[in-house]
Amino acid sequence: MTEQLRRPQVVPDPSLPDRVTIYEVGPRDGLQNEKAVVPAAVKVGLVERLLDAGLPYVEATSLVHPRWVPQLADAEEVLAALVDRLGDRARDLPVLVPNERGLERAYDLGLRHIAVFASATDTFARRNLNRSLDEQWAMFEPVMTRARAAGMRVRAYVSMCFGDPWEGDVPLDQVVAAGKRLMDLGAEQLSLGDTIGVGTPGHVVALLDALNAAGLPDDVLALHAHDTYGQALGNVAAALRHGVTTFDTSAGGLGGCPYAESATGNLATEDLLWMLDGLGITTGVSMPRLVETSAWLEPHLDHAPVSRTYQALRGSVAQPAASTTPRT
Repeated sequence: MTEQLRRPQVVPDPSLPDRVTIYEVGPRDGLQNEKAVVPAAVKVGLVERLLDAGLPYVEATSLVHPRWVPQLADAEEVLAALVDRLGDRARDLPVLVPNERGLERAYDLGLRHIAVFASATDTFARRNLNRSLDEQWAMFEPVMTRARAAGMRVRAYVSMCFGDPWEGDVPLDQVVAAGKRLMDLGAEQLSLGDTIGVGTPGHVVALLDALNAAGLPDDVLALHAHDTYGQALGNVAAALRHGVTTFDTSAGGLGGCPYAESATGNLATEDLLWMLDGLGITTGVSMPRLVETSAWLEPHLDHAPVSRTYQALRGSVAQPAASTTPRT
């Protein structure tokens, strides 16, 4: 007898939101820090499978110079293939753009949804953007202004919100100032990055309170958690109880940050979904299809996905046929 896919017993909490948006970053933030270079055809298939699993947002890639992120050097190839296969739907896939050159590449592909990636600390801004904390705004302002004028949606990430490996503690008002600057420049959503995974639930609540006091309500905020110290789900629970309803995750728990060596994988999409399913919170995401997608991707990586839920459920789904796509 084939074992059925296990699922949590549903015990709703009426004090929590009844719906959550899962923002999938695996094809970009996940693959950019993998040692194995995944072929373009596999990246295209990954995006398609994640969309088929019901994820409403799948960040497809980053239009960054290949010297800085060689794992995503095939961004144009991937995006062109997605447009060819998915048509107009592919033009609404979010894509990270680091500067005006990246925006121009997005224009050329007819894309309609971009994201920018800022820092809350000076050291990380210099290491990741080659700009100081204050100088980074001169890079983002024309990108965001031009994108909004063209009718594009703009999401903004702010990294190192809960701690910096070089500077240590990050003052709340410093994070608030960076986040407010991004929203004032025209971002429609602000994703708060626990880039090295040092945040704790109390810290999450304190930052959300500070952002609310500065005029940024929970409905424009998202949490981007890393699980370095096993705090990601606890931090999500704190943000959820506060009123945040958008969370960034990566299928299988892939990724990290190539410019912060202490950053481990993102919160796994499967792990968040298990918790939300158990709370009776609607996401529209299919756990079986999600687990099947991570199982399909695993042969193209140099390690097994770290998601605890994926590891527990992998044997309960049909295993994918061996891929004929060459690994590079």
